[in-house]
Amino acid sequence: MFTGIIEQTGTLVSLTDRGGVRRITVEAPGIANRLREGDSLAVSGVCLTALDVDPTYFHADLAQETLDRTSLGALKPSAKVNLELPTAAGSPLGGHIVQGHVDGAGVMTALDPVIPETSPHFNRETTDWTLKVRVPESVCQWMVHKGSVAIEGISLTIAAIEDDTISIAILPLTYWRTNLHALSVGAPVNVEADVLVKLAYQQMQSAKKPEFDLTEQWLVANGY
Repeated sequence: MFTGIIEQTGTLVSLTDRGGVRRITVEAPGIANRLREGDSLAVSGVCLTALDVDPTYFHADLAQETLDRTSLGALKPSAKVNLELPTAAGSPLGGHIVQGHVDGAGVMTALDPVIPETSPHFNRETTDWTLKVRVPESVCQWMVHKGSVAIEGISLTIAAIEDDTISIAILPLTYWRTNLHALSVGAPVNVEADVLVKLAYQQMQSAKKPEFDLTEQWLVANGY
């Protein structure tokens, strides 16, 4: 389990096809030297298994499901990725519960400074930002105003929802500490809905179902 509090970014070095999987190599001094072979970590919100670890680099294999559902397969060498190690038992839950099971890849449609760049008061280092993401249709049902969402593995709060697009306020610390500052409009981004919202939605849908469906088979089985 993760909390969506990014520890640092890493740099994608390469992607190599290896007969059914695609192996990524990530340069991540500060994280790599804390990993052991087989450890889990979140890479831009995707839970992966660390392989061939050394003090500077780690590798991970991407299965076809990961390539189909996330943004990782579309990355190019030198791309920045967000990194987070699993949350230790008893640690503070600084963000929200993030499983690393991405629901789908959305599209970043805007990342604009709150203070316009044309303003004399604009300062790129200190301004807040407004992030807009168009989420997949299958994920829209779990987007809740003021609810949590993980974008690229970052625990964020939904400020507004308009059709299939969510808006999120981004603090300067988040902008610079994560890969957001390195993304361009149109970039695919990993989206994971809050698991608690998904569970509540599932229970609500189950409650709407009748206790049984009156069918011909049921009538015959009960002597009608």
